[in-house]
Amino acid sequence: MQIKSITTALESWAPLSFQESYDNAGLIIGDPQMECTGILCSLDCTEAVLEEAIEKGCNLIVSHHPIVFKGIKQFIPNHYVTRVAIKALKNKIALYAIHTNLDNIIDGVNKSIADKLHLENRQILDPKPGIFDSKGMPVGSGLKGELPLETEEQDFVKWVKEKLNLELVKHTHFTGKRLKTIALCGGSGSFLIPSVKAQKVDCFITSDLKYHEFFEADSQFLMLDIGHGESEQYVPALIVAYLTGKFPTFAVLESRVNTQPVRYLK
Repeated sequence: MQIKSITTALESWAPLSFQESYDNAGLIIGDPQMECTGILCSLDCTEAVLEEAIEKGCNLIVSHHPIVFKGIKQFIPNHYVTRVAIKALKNKIALYAIHTNLDNIIDGVNKSIADKLHLENRQILDPKPGIFDSKGMPVGSGLKGELPLETEEQDFVKWVKEKLNLELVKHTHFTGKRLKTIALCGGSGSFLIPSVKAQKVDCFITSDLKYHEFFEADSQFLMLDIGHGESEQYVPALIVAYLTGKFPTFAVLESRVNTQPVRYLK
């Protein structure tokens, strides 16, 4: 099977046209006509992930984050991005990223969090006008859903920490309200705060919040910052599940490398 068969399947799920204008999703390195020997799925494409792909005989890495995000003017091994690019080319390993296009579909990145939190009645938080997926569902940023039962804030924060296996959770002051409607955005989601306010949700879960952005909750809703990598930790498994469903007899593996660069001192 050629690599283009796999990328075509991925793009039927999360079309490249759904990615944000600043993004670099799609086939970044490699020949789409090349025969695929195996697929390794990861959150990031690092040197350690490349070594794992070589060891396991996979010549296609599908990562959530694109290793080449900004322009590269020199291909010399003085930076982790160029080292990965050089190593991939040398070993004939194709690199594919499925990034904000996977963020923007209802069965994408945010589904993996919503499933863990048992959210019901899900819908896109901030839909793009006039854009729909192949099933007729709106496409856009974030996700909104409801908890099965109203929950006390402190109990909910502890539950999120447990269900998502988090080392810590940063959050705003408790509002004193019980929680029912939850909004979430895997990765950096501060740009969605105005939509959260407008839709009067009870809690917003995201990551990469700056100090002053916590003030924006203004006691109107509870806001949680769970960490960027932590909010996307289940994405590789999501990609594996999709590709395994499409190619049940083909080798689709989830990387065992923990690529998250942030560590916490307990």
